[in-house]
Amino acid sequence: MIVQDSLLPGLKHVMKKSAQLLLLALLVWMLLFLAVFSYFTDSQVNPPPRMTFLFNSESQHSTHVQRSSRAIMASHNARWGMFAERRGPFQRKHVYQPPHVREKFHFRNFGKRQPEIRKYAMKSHETDFSNTWSVVRGLWKGQVSSKLLSQRLQKAMMHHVHSNKHKVFYKGQRKANKGRQEILCQMKEQAQLRTLDSSEQPFAHLGFQQLVPPQLQQAYRTCAVVTSAGAILNSSLGREIDSHDAVLRFNAAPSKGYERDVGSKTTIRIMNSQIVANPQHRFNSSLLYKNITLVAWDPAPYNIDLHKWYQHPDYDLFTPYITHRKNFPEQPFYILHPSFIWKLWDIVQSNTQENIQPNPPSSGFIGTVLMMNLCEEVHVYEYIPSMRQTDLCHYHEKYYDTACTFGAYHPLLYEKLLVKRMSTASEEDLKKKGKVTLPGFSKINCPL
Repeated sequence: MIVQDSLLPGLKHVMKKSAQLLLLALLVWMLLFLAVFSYFTDSQVNPPPRMTFLFNSESQHSTHVQRSSRAIMASHNARWGMFAERRGPFQRKHVYQPPHVREKFHFRNFGKRQPEIRKYAMKSHETDFSNTWSVVRGLWKGQVSSKLLSQRLQKAMMHHVHSNKHKVFYKGQRKANKGRQEILCQMKEQAQLRTLDSSEQPFAHLGFQQLVPPQLQQAYRTCAVVTSAGAILNSSLGREIDSHDAVLRFNAAPSKGYERDVGSKTTIRIMNSQIVANPQHRFNSSLLYKNITLVAWDPAPYNIDLHKWYQHPDYDLFTPYITHRKNFPEQPFYILHPSFIWKLWDIVQSNTQENIQPNPPSSGFIGTVLMMNLCEEVHVYEYIPSMRQTDLCHYHEKYYDTACTFGAYHPLLYEKLLVKRMSTASEEDLKKKGKVTLPGFSKINCPL
């Protein structure tokens, strides 16, 4: 009994130590579990940076999976094609975006409308990748149809065809098999540049003769049109772009920080009306819009009712235009005449038997034809996608949607097909640089 009592303190000490070791092991296990759990949670919330894959049989599946997961990060708010192009919370339903990102409002000088619900939005689990390269290869060959588009984009396209917001009733002829020279002569005859002047009402009555600068005229030998496409990243085209006599850029696309790929020179900037109207773009203060020629546009009704357009523009560009011309009278600043915009649409529709979206062409197409009026030779970069094609909409913004490349609101697919049919660029330039080469109107010889 005495022996047992002498052993009790030692036994208690051993048991106490064992309990402490057990608690310590349990604590370490819990910390390890939390660390592992946190790691895998973070990897889902913050996926790795987007990577570009060349299209081949081995990479197709991995690219598809990565794009599907990254669609959660999508933040798409673009109005005009491609490349287009309108940004910020003050946009209307022109390019299709994930519904969980930035809300869109209708902006005018007399107030705001409530947010609208975007149809046919690209859901986080959807991807158009399986159709992308079929369409790209079709554009390279100059043979493409809307039937190659994903079901989502086909549905969006048909929605616009049936809704016909601008009341478009095309009565011209259609011929899908025109040769290159015939198309170029059609362009030269029908796509002559026209900007707003003081010769028509209500602008004559409003005193626009004191505001508008002299008409834009041909002034350059060789020009670059630099689209905002995400595929221009990692292109190393900056030096080539800057070598041209004039460089056209779009909307709010910057060059600073992207000089290696897009160059640094800007001669002309073409903008849709939201860039001018939406305060977030700082049109009156940003250096993007200083010391260059500015060209703005806004869609009017297809029947070109200028009174109705002035009273109800898509976005109020007239007030800031008047203010800017008064404050900076030495800076050339033009508004494209709606007849020029809709004439371009007519040309696109006349060259396909398919019913294209009855909405204005994209800024990319408008800017390309603008430069064909002003230059002897025009080089357009990443309007027709290169092998770097990606569903990243714009090189300077992180959101993804194939509608930016192939169109939803705008008839982008048909515009690009028409440009390809006019181009003299080599297959290597097309695939490696995403470049097409077009003659200026002054270099097109047509029969009398």
